[in-house]
Amino acid sequence: MLQYLKISNLALLNSVTLEIDAGFSAVTGETGAGKSVLLGALGLLSGGRTDKGKIRQGSDLLEVEGALYFEYATAIDARLEALELPPCEDGVLVLRRTIHRSKMPKVHINGSLATLSQLQSLGEAWIDFHGPGEPQKLFKERHQLQMLDAYAGQGAAVAEYEQCYRIWRAALKEIETFESSERLDAEAVDFVRQQIAQMDAVDLSTESIEALERDFNRMSQAQELIQLAQQCEAAVNGEDALAERVSAFVGQTHHLAELDPDSESLSERANSLLLELQDLGEEIGRMAGDFDFDAEAIEVVNERMQLWQELRRKHGGTVELVLAKREELAGKLALQDDLEGGLSERRAAAEKMEANLRKSAKALRKARTASAKVLGEKAGGLLEALGFKKAQLAIEMVPLESLTDCGDCACRFVFAANAGQDLMPLNKIASSGETARVMLALKTVLAEADATPLLVFDEVDANVGGEVGRAVGAELARLGKKHQVFCVTHLPQVAALAQQHFLVTKTQDADSTEVEIAPIHDSEAGRIDELARMLGDRSSDSARAHAKELLAG
Repeated sequence: MLQYLKISNLALLNSVTLEIDAGFSAVTGETGAGKSVLLGALGLLSGGRTDKGKIRQGSDLLEVEGALYFEYATAIDARLEALELPPCEDGVLVLRRTIHRSKMPKVHINGSLATLSQLQSLGEAWIDFHGPGEPQKLFKERHQLQMLDAYAGQGAAVAEYEQCYRIWRAALKEIETFESSERLDAEAVDFVRQQIAQMDAVDLSTESIEALERDFNRMSQAQELIQLAQQCEAAVNGEDALAERVSAFVGQTHHLAELDPDSESLSERANSLLLELQDLGEEIGRMAGDFDFDAEAIEVVNERMQLWQELRRKHGGTVELVLAKREELAGKLALQDDLEGGLSERRAAAEKMEANLRKSAKALRKARTASAKVLGEKAGGLLEALGFKKAQLAIEMVPLESLTDCGDCACRFVFAANAGQDLMPLNKIASSGETARVMLALKTVLAEADATPLLVFDEVDANVGGEVGRAVGAELARLGKKHQVFCVTHLPQVAALAQQHFLVTKTQDADSTEVEIAPIHDSEAGRIDELARMLGDRSSDSARAHAKELLAG
């Protein structure tokens, strides 16, 4: 439910902030006063396209902001999550849109910068327009079917069918992939297996390859390493080498400590130095033995290294790329094994899925057909009260050649305003007033099923008056018990039945023109004055008496 609406610098409007309650709201004003400004603001908030020409002359920034409250915000939060937008806080959805003359336009949803397409997606969930030039969801046959399903109570059955349909389509796609896959002969299969065996022989892992490259480098330089190690050992432990000299040095430090006890720590350090040097020499000597590799071990490492270099050259310079190639080759082999017997199994499973889907689609079609008759009759019954004496409204079931995600049938809402006319789809109705009244009839019957919180009607009372106008107002008020309803009207019979009443006025002087929107539902005098104007003369006693009577009624 829309609770708050702020409009700044839109067309001829300077600024207004409106607090809006639930139920039926009427918007009135003299012809040309600018009632479309309010509808334009709602259109902008729901993602309608516009241009900078809508910015009020003399201003740089057009801004529209609104807050909607959802008692149960699960559905709208799920849509926000799918759009990667912040969820509602305490059930409140905050929308803001700005259009600047020299800067890019901006959209904010719950405080987060968003795109126009995201705003449009949310608009589909909270508002539905019925009037000339506005997007009308009920004109779309897919939406008509969704409404019929909701009226028929088939929501859960449709959701289950759609899930099974997606699984079936995925199975068909997999079969198509199998059928178009390359079939390898025995020689090609052997070649693939050989490639995989080569990769496995190398032992493909980052740690294993690092160890292989380290061993290969050591073996390639074994003689030089042995020679260097021997030289280092001789330098430490050979005749007149470091160890002998340090040993003599240690003896001197011992003598120093005997003469000067304070030098004991120096003697200990010198002794540790000698031990470390001797240990270092022995370890280097052992290394010389380690570098004396066995000829067989050298051959194994060389073979693995040659194989690794070949694989790296063919499939990429890293272990990851070679492993990816191995996975691809293994997938090819698995596919060949599957092609022999898996394809027939998949076909059989898909045929079973299709048979079950057709049963579900048939059950859906049966429920839809029964509900279509009832819905058409109920909505058609309301049309006479709304000014159509000989109108016909029907819901045609349209069989489909193949299964779709909505079943084996679609539906089409068709209408004829007068006797003798052919039934035509709703989007072929010429008169916008007729369209709006048909929508009103349908919306009234579908009020329980339609989850759209805000319904907006423009010209719903076109070319009607008297008792018909009163009936239109009564249906709007009835619809307002289940939805929030906005109606731009010229009929006092309609406006008098609204719980809220917004008056649009236009003032002009020699230099400027300005539109204002103000609530008058809290002022009985203000409403009587406006209703009397709509009746023809706000100064007339009879018009004012009639206005009071309409309000009292």
